[in-house]
Amino acid sequence: MRHFVNDLDDLVSEGLDGTIISAHGALKRLDADAPAPVALRSQLDPQHVALVSGGGSGHEPSHAGFVGEGLLSAAVCGSVFASPSVDAVLAGILAVTGEAGCLLIVMNYTGDRLNFGLAAERARAMGHDVEMVVVADDIALGDASQPRGVAGTLLVHKVAGHLAEQGKDLQTVAAAARDVADRVVSLGVARDTGTVPGNDAVDRIDAAEAEIGLGIHGEPGVETKTFEALSDLVEDMTERLQAEIAHDGPIALLINDLGGTSALEMSAVTAAVAQTELGSRVELLLGPAAVMTSTDMPGFSLSALPLTDDDREALTSATAVPSWPTAGAPVKLADHVVSSPELPASALESSTPSSNDEVRSLLELACQSCVDSKGELNDLDAKVGDGDTGSTFAHAARGVQERLDQLPLDDPEALCRSLSALMTQQMGGSSGVLLALFFEHTAEAVSDSDWPDALARGLHGMMELGGADVGDRTMIDALSPAIEALQDGKGLQGAAEAARKGADGTQTLGSAGAGRSAHVSQDSLDGVTDPGAEAVARVLEAMSQGR
Repeated sequence: MRHFVNDLDDLVSEGLDGTIISAHGALKRLDADAPAPVALRSQLDPQHVALVSGGGSGHEPSHAGFVGEGLLSAAVCGSVFASPSVDAVLAGILAVTGEAGCLLIVMNYTGDRLNFGLAAERARAMGHDVEMVVVADDIALGDASQPRGVAGTLLVHKVAGHLAEQGKDLQTVAAAARDVADRVVSLGVARDTGTVPGNDAVDRIDAAEAEIGLGIHGEPGVETKTFEALSDLVEDMTERLQAEIAHDGPIALLINDLGGTSALEMSAVTAAVAQTELGSRVELLLGPAAVMTSTDMPGFSLSALPLTDDDREALTSATAVPSWPTAGAPVKLADHVVSSPELPASALESSTPSSNDEVRSLLELACQSCVDSKGELNDLDAKVGDGDTGSTFAHAARGVQERLDQLPLDDPEALCRSLSALMTQQMGGSSGVLLALFFEHTAEAVSDSDWPDALARGLHGMMELGGADVGDRTMIDALSPAIEALQDGKGLQGAAEAARKGADGTQTLGSAGAGRSAHVSQDSLDGVTDPGAEAVARVLEAMSQGR
């Protein structure tokens, strides 16, 4: 079990309880006698049309998270990816429906249509005025007779909720909801399927691929394609959506996280959409936000609605529901880019290039070692840190490789200052600034000291500001003995051997005193070489062997 649960049978009801608790009094629920969990608005006006939606759980915050002022009156929550029963829907209808009647907003899945539909018939037989709107906004299946209902359903909720809040009659609210349902179009894409708690993950999509048009219950998509650049994928999706929109006017666009996509990636999706023809038509942007999820599915969906004046008013009207993504006009990025302050010229820019074949060769060997070790160092760092040591060192190494012809290779002081500048420009994290300090302090000493003593001065400066010492499980555990070997006249070979011994020794140092591993338990560190020390050892080994 890879989920945080007590009992799988209680997960939906406990999840609803958490939603109610965090709603700060805005929600209630039916008691345990209800056939399924049902969320209700705390304050209901019987003179207003009631809006009831729902379906299978696993799409949170849909639908219970959208119960509240200006949106739903109730949400009926079935088991994960399973429609609630007829009795459960009927209980939801009866709990919120007054003399103004009730509108059911249902996504186009057979179970939902049947259970909500029969519940509506039974409510009518009891004397209630009930209408039902079925949303089928997914364009993935082309001319399919039964398109699925997906995230576009939420735009139907908002328009209907706005009109109900204004006191419009049932026929008006239902007609507007059907109109939006007819016009909204959606398309999703994912790198993997979502996981149903208690079930094994479905391994259907290759790591190098993305599946376009898969359903929010993990149903297979219409096409699987090799995943290359995000911009190409978004261009493909927006072109398909454009082809389904009836006119070329402004649109509202909902950018939805399907549950397992990072906020950073969703922001990149938003930027990519803005560069497309469809993006240029967006007048109201909702999201990016996780609003119609598929448990932990790593993917996203786009829902586009051609805008009318009524839509614009409804989508921008106020709601107290915290899960609702505020609709606003997207900005033009060019209008929000300002000039960067001018920084002092770096040592790299102010130095005069010069040649030294031996120094160049050593730098080439060091840099190539970092590039070649990227994957192994990342894997090592994933055990004790955030898994990016290899990428960090490789990025800095490529920066040096690209500028070899610009470096003052025959001027030790200028070279060290240039390398320090390159570390601050090219190398992120603590490693970048530590190595910048190392080279900067080495530069201060190299003009009146030999290389080993100057390097020792550099190490001292790095340790003084960085706060780490030998034995703290950092790169110093390899760098310090290597420099001592150089000072003892053992040359590069001796330095490489000392660095290797120091790096390997970090496996048995126990808890870390500084650096990436300082917050990791000793059990996790035992037998694992510090990635920074390993990087230093590999660089010196490459330099000594290639010389």
